[in-house]
Amino acid sequence: MVGMELSVGVSQQQTLSPQMQQSLQLLQAPVAELRQLVASELAANPLLEEDSPGVSDDGGVDGAEDSEQGVSERNGSESNEFSLQDEWRDYLPQTAARPIYSADDEERRRFLFESQVSRPTLRSYILEQATGYSTEEYRLVELIAGSLEENGYLRVPVQDLATIGGVSEPTLEAVLKKVRDFEPPGVAATDLGDCLLLQLSRKGESNGLAARILRHHLSQLARHRYDEIARDLHVPLEDVTAAARHIASLEPNPGRPFAMADEEGVIPDLIVIPKTSGEGDEEGFLVRLNEDDLPRLRISNEYKELLAERGQNEEVLLYLREKIKGARFFLRSLQQRQQTLLAIGNEIVARQEEFFRRGASALKPLIMAQVADAVGLHVTTVSRTVSGKYMETPQGLFEMKYFFTPGFQNSDGSTVSNEMVKVAIREMVDRESTRSPLSDQDIVTELEERGLKVARRTIAKYREQLGILPSHLRKVS
Repeated sequence: MVGMELSVGVSQQQTLSPQMQQSLQLLQAPVAELRQLVASELAANPLLEEDSPGVSDDGGVDGAEDSEQGVSERNGSESNEFSLQDEWRDYLPQTAARPIYSADDEERRRFLFESQVSRPTLRSYILEQATGYSTEEYRLVELIAGSLEENGYLRVPVQDLATIGGVSEPTLEAVLKKVRDFEPPGVAATDLGDCLLLQLSRKGESNGLAARILRHHLSQLARHRYDEIARDLHVPLEDVTAAARHIASLEPNPGRPFAMADEEGVIPDLIVIPKTSGEGDEEGFLVRLNEDDLPRLRISNEYKELLAERGQNEEVLLYLREKIKGARFFLRSLQQRQQTLLAIGNEIVARQEEFFRRGASALKPLIMAQVADAVGLHVTTVSRTVSGKYMETPQGLFEMKYFFTPGFQNSDGSTVSNEMVKVAIREMVDRESTRSPLSDQDIVTELEERGLKVARRTIAKYREQLGILPSHLRKVS
């Protein structure tokens, strides 16, 4: 007989304060979401107001510090209580100067800010469904959501995600299993077959004929060889045809609705522009934040004057004190977000400068840990910062995660990125003979002649990602 036993244990659990959660939310928000967060804070905190053109900066963050100092003199030593340096170790110096706007610029910015409608992103939609999770689980959901491709697939190996998240693989896999049960059906799948099987499982059809076809005959299904499938599975041809129609009704691209919304209104967080000398020669690149449509915030002078007066109602003073602390922390967190993003953007441009000159063929291998070490941040902070954010460059608009890519060793000891391999594959296919298209092994051989050793299964994976059909389907008689 099993007995019952009462035991007492001690465990440590990390929890984030509401202010730190707000700070991380600002860090992770793309610029479109950031506008909404700023608008919400303006509405919630009466001590914050928009800074008008021509108003002195004395009322900004420094003014908030002065006001809090006056409160601390009356309520004990609290000047360090809400220091961002203490709560966020990845603190960077706040050195960016504020841009100066004309009255027309300010009016245009205010109009765009107030009229902008925020569209849900796949990342935000996933995070909404994790509401109520523990702090640790929510953090891992954030990591997974930030690693999803636009189509909703998760191509990053579980081992790599676990390393970035600082947890064991079983812990990461447990959270990933929950995310794969989220909407939209098929999200976080590793490939097309996995995506469609997830959707069938959601319908309770994981052991049906359609699922069997997906598991064992996906390549034949893609070539519409229904008679072969029927023969192999010993089922009537009409059953296979019906199963194929059912599979065709599934969504192969679960992130499609969110990608369409992004395509209609992607707003870059960073803008990269060439720097030129006095003679017109190009001298590197300049990275700047896209702050054109963000309001400049300051702490209201009216409330600061109320705080400065003596003999006010104690309850009012306590209320104002808490609001001014909240305003100060929000301003610092917002500025911290901008400085962190800019530091990472500058490091990416410095390491990938040839890409900005010549395009994808010059993209170098780069991992987040390299950038994290260079700017003095944790790799998780870099991952959170770049997730869902875009960079406008002379080569076009790119998601910041695009610049982080693994590499292959070349015969001369140098490394090339997987994007360069994809470009090479695309070039080979574009110039191949349609009567005798290149097989995956032909591509492997040609790359080896260039001094680059890539496995055939890797070529097949990249070809699929590029939307290139197998050689027998590219052949034209």
